[in-house]
Amino acid sequence: MLRRLTTTAAAALAAVTALSLAPATTYAQDTGNWVVRARALYLDSSNDDSTGLDLSVNNKWFPEVDISYFMTPNWALELILTYPQEHDVSAGGTKIGTLKQLPPTLTLQYHFTGMPVRPYLGAGINYTRFSSVNLPAGVTIDSSSWGFALNAGLDYPIGNGWLLNVDVKKVQIGTTVKAGGATLGDFDVDPWLFSVGVGYRF
Repeated sequence: MLRRLTTTAAAALAAVTALSLAPATTYAQDTGNWVVRARALYLDSSNDDSTGLDLSVNNKWFPEVDISYFMTPNWALELILTYPQEHDVSAGGTKIGTLKQLPPTLTLQYHFTGMPVRPYLGAGINYTRFSSVNLPAGVTIDSSSWGFALNAGLDYPIGNGWLLNVDVKKVQIGTTVKAGGATLGDFDVDPWLFSVGVGYRF
């Protein structure tokens, strides 16, 4: 799966790079303070577990929407949103339950201008809310998580405010696991998030 994901991301990046070599027509349009993007996102979990239970959550694709506000031509704030995502929770490869996580993320980004593509780098903060937690009796986790977020990507304007987008993020998401009130350890999902999509600037 990871090999296919890497191949897909490389192909998408190659396609956008090829587009950047095309004759410039309307790509220079950078008007408007707002950008709204819709993306298909793949969550690839690190599953770093110190509980001794070999915990993991499944990787998955899901839709994501983000809203960016450009304070200057180069600096922007981006809010990444989705709806609560359900994951299987496994111990030693055996499913033991499910949970949902809602991970809104806010980043401050620097966008490079003066070229057909618009690369950007960002850093910010993630808040994740865990809900609908269904684990074995007596096993609990913290209900929320705060962590840092880093991202990099590029936009390719295609005219009339529309753009193509490729993005990758590394996000800190983790929780403390308890059984019978005793702390077992920390479970850090800390996923890589790979996404491709389209956007509109206005």
